[in-house]
Amino acid sequence: MKKIIIVLFFCTLIMLISKGEEVYIIPDNAIRLRVIANSNTFEDQKIKMEIKNNIEDILKNELLSVINKNDANNVINSKISEIENMINDYNVKFKINYGENYFPEKNYKGVKYEEGYYESLVVTLGTGYGDNWWCVLFPPLCLMEAKIDDNTDIDYGLFVKDIFNKYM
Repeated sequence: MKKIIIVLFFCTLIMLISKGEEVYIIPDNAIRLRVIANSNTFEDQKIKMEIKNNIEDILKNELLSVINKNDANNVINSKISEIENMINDYNVKFKINYGENYFPEKNYKGVKYEEGYYESLVVTLGTGYGDNWWCVLFPPLCLMEAKIDDNTDIDYGLFVKDIFNKYM
């Protein structure tokens, strides 16, 4: 009996020590947003973030109220010309592609996002040689994150899980 307790204790200890990073797989019905900067200069990165913020503002109200991918597609498609008009104000060359686009692997706040081709709205500014920013538009993960005060500590893993569970 004593041996069994010791073995169980060490098994539990090993499991606790070796606990790896949890991986959340973005659901198949997800739609991503990616904005790629022209370059990594301060000005190009600033423009990228301004455009990203403006795209979120354009899509936010309607995407937060949809509960299925088809409705999300309709919202995004209906807003592409508004997004193009907004980007034109920056006097930069750009391309917008809404469809299947490649995303590299990314680790963010303990969550691993697998590389691959995903349905997404991709905005490439200029040459597209700069760092990119991306998030999940549907379920509206990045839009929900934008509503949270930056000074608030959240458990990102649980936040992601809660959002995915809501839309699954």
